[in-house]
Amino acid sequence: MTEPPPPVHDDHHPQTVSRNARVGLSLFVVYLALYGGFVALNAFFPHVMARPPFGGVNLAVLYGLLLIVGAFLLALLYMFLVRRRAEEGER
Repeated sequence: MTEPPPPVHDDHHPQTVSRNARVGLSLFVVYLALYGGFVALNAFFPHVMARPPFGGVNLAVLYGLLLIVGAFLLALLYMFLVRRRAEEGER
């Protein structure tokens, strides 16, 4: 018995790839700014990161958790934004 040919993917159009890359880079810049803030606070203001804003947990831990959750939310946003081909978004 022969296997059927694999499905042809139609998501390799240059317009779609270009749009998806722009969206991905934009979201990367957002995450980079969040991460840069984390690094800058740790490097230049460690006493601020040591303060517990609430619940007895210091800001460094809360900010680190924010980075993890933020990365997940940005990934979900990326999936939502690039779910269609570029041609479909123009209609």
